[in-house]
Amino acid sequence: MRSHAERNYRRILAAATAAFAESGPDASLNEIAKRAGVGPGTLYRHFANRQTLQLAVLRERVEALCERGEELLSEPDADTALEQWLRALLQHTHADKGLGAAALTGPLGHDFECRAAIGRTATQLLTRAQTQGTARGDTSADDLIQLVAGIGLAAADSADSDRSGRLLRIVVDGLFAR
Repeated sequence: MRSHAERNYRRILAAATAAFAESGPDASLNEIAKRAGVGPGTLYRHFANRQTLQLAVLRERVEALCERGEELLSEPDADTALEQWLRALLQHTHADKGLGAAALTGPLGHDFECRAAIGRTATQLLTRAQTQGTARGDTSADDLIQLVAGIGLAAADSADSDRSGRLLRIVVDGLFAR
């Protein structure tokens, strides 16, 4: 990709990330193009349709979440690493606003499995904590992912700004044998 095309691609992706986080997956593509400082034609040259743009944003967000998990594997305390990643996963669910469901609806020809990538990262961090003997052995990575997703849904419309944090603390307290 030429440098200005790469710049436009990055600007569109950044504008779409912000628009989807604010307005959900149905954010106006024309508004995204305007925010990126490009015309609609440029947006469509990079992303054939709404779904390909949604997938690109979702992929970037999931890759960042999984990279954070990889970084946390070097954290000396496995419990701290897992707890920090669960907080990052909760932030990911808050920013999602239905993007994952919208992007993954219908026939896709993409080569990136979001759920599998998140599952691999969660498994690495949980297994490390379980191996150190601090995390419950009867818990799976899928259990944790489901709990955090449930917290995200339960707190989505809450007027209580600390609800999701409080619920995650309850989960973390139940997860570790402290």
